[in-house]
This record gives sequence, structure tokens and C-alpha cells, in this order.
Amino acid sequence: MRHSHLLQLPWAPDPSKAHAERFFILWGPLSIAFLVLGVVATGWYRQLDSTGYTVVSLGMALPCMLGPAWWTCAADRQRRWWDRFYVKANVWNAVFGFVGNYFWTHYFYQLLGARYTFPNWRLNGVPIACYLATQAYFCCYHTFTTLVLRWVHRRHPGNMLLRWTVILLLAYTTALAETATIAGFPHYAFRDRRSMYRIGSAFYGLYFVVSFPMYARIDEADARERKRWTLSAVTLDALAAAMLVTLLLDAWRLTIGAIGATTGAPIPDRPGWMRP
Repeated sequence: MRHSHLLQLPWAPDPSKAHAERFFILWGPLSIAFLVLGVVATGWYRQLDSTGYTVVSLGMALPCMLGPAWWTCAADRQRRWWDRFYVKANVWNAVFGFVGNYFWTHYFYQLLGARYTFPNWRLNGVPIACYLATQAYFCCYHTFTTLVLRWVHRRHPGNMLLRWTVILLLAYTTALAETATIAGFPHYAFRDRRSMYRIGSAFYGLYFVVSFPMYARIDEADARERKRWTLSAVTLDALAAAMLVTLLLDAWRLTIGAIGATTGAPIPDRPGWMRP
């Protein structure tokens, strides 16, 4: 066969979106593998200072923003920059990821007993490196799950029970996989790691129960239907998704509360720009 299996994936009907998906599905796993294997598994993180962590995470995020522009396609060359899907994807993930880091990390601190102890400048008590690395992670996650949901829709159109079962499974396994892959990084610690794996992954999965189906909707119609989203609509959609997640997280706080052991050193909560 002439075509590789990669080319046979269920790419978007819109050529600009399909182009961005091809880039993200290649770069995302590479950047995550570099962080997990090249930085964490090798112990290289021990040599990094605040600047080093920032540079590593910036190296993960920048290609997501600039790579599709450099590795361009015919469809994008015919569109204004703000109408290209990779721009919309980066804006959506940047907005959603910023809210997640700035606000929701404090749920992790208080309900899951999480803490970051590596040296880095902080914004609202969260390392700047986390804001940057999240861009690469979320571009990868949302691209992969969009391909899966599109495949499900094409094979089983109208089957909402199957669709939501797949979304729930993807959300939980994504959260669990991320937690497991950074288990060897001692500077992201939990008071009760076992509870974090089993229950905390469900908490983290609430992010994706909302974001996976909402992100997949962007520019999903065929380009010939002229139903492409505007950049303002993308931004508002990301903010709406963030609000829905906030409501779910706070519902967890009010009903389930903290998980695992509640004893141990207090979780630091340092606002502003500062080193831990």
C-alpha cells in the first residue's frame, strides 16, 4: 500500500483543521515523551533551575504555536491568519489551559493534597512552566480525542450513549495516564498517591469530560459549508468550557471533598510571582 496508516486516520473534512491535526498528533507525543523520558526518567531535572524549567516547557509550547505556520498547507495559504485552524486550536487550548492552571490547580492543592516543589517563577502559586507545558499537552490530548470521536461518529452516527461512554473513558484514562507518566518526578507530589491514581484521576478527568466534546466541535463542518468558527467564538467557547469545569470541580468540593490522607505538611499557597 502506498499510504501509511497515519494518512488513513479520520482527519477533519476541513483541510486547515486536518493539517493542524497532523502536526499536533506528531509533535504532541514527541514533546511529552521528551519531558517524561528525556527530563524526568534520566534525572536531568535535577540540573535545572527556574530558567531551565521555563526553557524546557517553552520548547514544548512554541512548536505548537509556530510549527503549523512553518509547515504550512495550501488551505492555510489562502486564509487570513486568524481563520487558520491551528491558530484557533492554540487560542482555545491557551485560554482553557490558563484557567486550569490559574484557578483549578488550587483544587488540586486543597482537595488532592498536591504540591509543586521545583524551582520556578510562579503566577498565583502555580509554576510558569506548568502554564507553558500545558499547551503542548492539551493540543495533543484534544487532537487525539477529536480523531477518536470523529471515528465513532462516522461509524455509529447518532449513537449518543456510545459517544458519551467513549468520552468518559477517554477523560479518565487521559487523566490517569498523565498522572502515571510523571510518577517518577518527585517535585510533583501528593499526600496520598494511591488515592490520586484511583480517585484523583476521576477529579482531573472532569476537565476532559467537558473539553473533549466541546473542542471537537470547532470547524468540524466541511469547509464548503462555510461554517468556520471566528476567533472570538473560539475564545468564548473555551471560556464557557472553563466555567462548566469550574462548576463540576466545585460540586466535587461541596459533595465529596478532599480525598486520601489529610495529614502531613500543609500545602503551600503562594500568590504572585515568586520562587518556591
